Parts: sequence; C-alpha cells; structure tokens
Amino acid sequence: MSYTELAVLGVAGAVIADLWVLRTRLLTRRIFWVSYAIIIVFQLIANGVLTGFGIVVYNREAILGPRLAYAPVEDLLFGFAMVTWTLSWWIWWGRRDRRRAPPGTTRHVDETE
Repeated sequence: MSYTELAVLGVAGAVIADLWVLRTRLLTRRIFWVSYAIIIVFQLIANGVLTGFGIVVYNREAILGPRLAYAPVEDLLFGFAMVTWTLSWWIWWGRRDRRRAPPGTTRHVDETE
C-alpha cells in the first residue's frame, strides 16, 4: 500500500470517526479550522526542515510527486488525519470521564455540548 493510499485512508477514517462514530463533530466547528490553520503552518515548517535537509526521504514510487515545502503533499493529509484523530479521541474520552464522575463531584461544563 502506498503512502498516498494510507494518507487518504487516514483522512477518511478520521472524518468518519469524528462525524459518525465518536460524534465529536470537530469538523463542523470554526474553532477547529482556525486552530488547524495554525497547526498547518508549523507542520509545513517541520516538514520543510526534515525533508529539505534529507533527514526524511520518501520513495518516489510511493507518493504522488508534488511537494510543498520539500515534503510530499500527502504529508498534509497525514497531518490532518493525525490531528483530527487525536482531538476527536481527546474530546470523546473527556466526555466519557465526565459522565462517570462520582456523585457530589464538580463536573466541568463544556460549552460545545
């Protein structure tokens, strides 16, 4: 399986998990996209350093070919999937823990619920 195929599967899985499985609905929130815009800037810087100096090298047969900041465009897909998966699970586990809080304890109120 190529890096491109894995990156696309990662994005598809993250979207499905966010919207339908975990139901965190991050992708429907403006704050997610604003935050992701900040993250992507730093991802491009890190990718540029790692691939530009040859620290990370990609097999040309496993990627599409176009690059952004020296890294294959698939890295943007992979980064998006990784951030979305991580945040979706973080929110899901936080909600689950609040539901399990013992009686008499203070629960944090999440404005997004």
